Amino acid sequence: MTTTFSISKSQITVKKIYRNMPPAKLYEQALRNEVGSAITSLGALTVSSGAKTGRSPKDKRIVTNPESEKNIWWGSVNQPLDERVFMINRERAIDYLNTKEQIYVVDGFAGWELENRLKIRIICERAYHALFMYNMLIRPTESELEAFGEPDYTIYNAGRFPANRYTAQMTSTTSIDLSFEKGEMVILGTEYAGEMKKGVFTVMNYLMPKKGVMSMHCSANEGTSGDVSLFFGLSGTGKTTLSADPRRALIGDDEHCWSDTGVSNIEGGCYAKCINLSKEKEPEIYEAIRFGTVLENVKYSESRRQVYFEDSSLTENTRASYPIEFIPNAKIPCLGGHPKNIIFLTCDAFGVLPPVSKLTASQAMYHFISGYTAKVAGTEQGVTEPTATFSACFGAAFMVWHPSKYAELLAKKIEDNNVHVWLVNTGWSGGSYGEGDRISLKHTRAIIDAIHDGSLEIAETFEEPVFKFQIPKSCNNIPSEILDPIKVWKDQNKFTETRKKLAHLFETNFESYKAGCSEEIKQAGPKV
Repeated sequence: MTTTFSISKSQITVKKIYRNMPPAKLYEQALRNEVGSAITSLGALTVSSGAKTGRSPKDKRIVTNPESEKNIWWGSVNQPLDERVFMINRERAIDYLNTKEQIYVVDGFAGWELENRLKIRIICERAYHALFMYNMLIRPTESELEAFGEPDYTIYNAGRFPANRYTAQMTSTTSIDLSFEKGEMVILGTEYAGEMKKGVFTVMNYLMPKKGVMSMHCSANEGTSGDVSLFFGLSGTGKTTLSADPRRALIGDDEHCWSDTGVSNIEGGCYAKCINLSKEKEPEIYEAIRFGTVLENVKYSESRRQVYFEDSSLTENTRASYPIEFIPNAKIPCLGGHPKNIIFLTCDAFGVLPPVSKLTASQAMYHFISGYTAKVAGTEQGVTEPTATFSACFGAAFMVWHPSKYAELLAKKIEDNNVHVWLVNTGWSGGSYGEGDRISLKHTRAIIDAIHDGSLEIAETFEEPVFKFQIPKSCNNIPSEILDPIKVWKDQNKFTETRKKLAHLFETNFESYKAGCSEEIKQAGPKV
């Protein structure tokens, strides 16, 4: 940490700049300067992200440039931005940061694999943002920091200052703008720290496929024999929970690359959802919430500083950011070999997908592009129908190329390394939400164990008639009738109709991707 560090090349003229300040001092700064900051009884720093308690995907834009625009999957995910507007927003952010008496700089790395590592610089005004990215980036050693030089990408976080709604192409006071050519990102009008984390991931999702490296929104762990598993899944499917296995080393919980040498974490920390977190259900994550951890938008007792993890009155999206070494069985450095198993997690609230099924390579591509889960109905009175959610590559909001680019990369790596691919349903069984029951975590863990010990690979299977999955006839410690979803529905006609409905939802969703997909992928979907 230094106050004489210069970043004049970024047009920052503030005299007091704190670079890579240690957590204890960032605590002090946050408590002194930022309303809503407090030290909890667990030792973590609790903070408020202001009005925005989640990402603003509709306000994310990428600068159009002849060098990159032909590669980008333009549309609702990647919205175009003129370079002139980017420069207006950039100047607006820099001018605002230059009004501050002090600012923070965090220099760190994205990517544990040295050949694919990026140097990232964060420039921000909030100690909370600095501590968050200090946790989430890979922290350089003293010698690495001294030799850091100029970054590959710089993020200007002026989130407390709004975008000008009357500037061309602005649709609100929030704007998250990325220029691949300049190696810069500008944040205006949102203090939600996750925008920085996902901005770095978006950059990796553009650059890595150009090198033949698969960038992935997944968690990863490793068994004692060196076998690596990848867990893909949208929020609420159990990706973080199931990968935090005390019997396996954690490589990472969210963002990874898969190169010719194996799997590597992109990040130096974890960003876990902590709504309803308990020591009993998720002990590794619970114990990681201690001094140095950032708790985002959680409710706590003013008098006792006790955290109320079950309280969602501020947001359902309560989060904890901590260095990966806070997980006792984390593998440092966060590197592993080629995966043996890939597990797609879905929380099927329709209750028709089996608890576990094996996929072919073409089915893996189809379901990877689909990225399916289903959420239960909202709070509106009388509404009980589940809602299907599809997110390409299990993270469409962060993908830059067309999803088929990532699917084809995945398929090649699956084939080259003889990887087994599984679809695991952590949702409902015996009926849809409101009628059936949630598949027990005990049974899901038994399924994951059977995948890892190899017993599911040799289990006898039968073909599901619509989705064409191979369903195991038996699995250790699980009643066999549970494995075939139709057997646990009281009304089998209703099951058939619900399955048909879900299959049609898959078909409708996939229409928008067909143009960029091979015939093999198109034929791997459900057959009604």
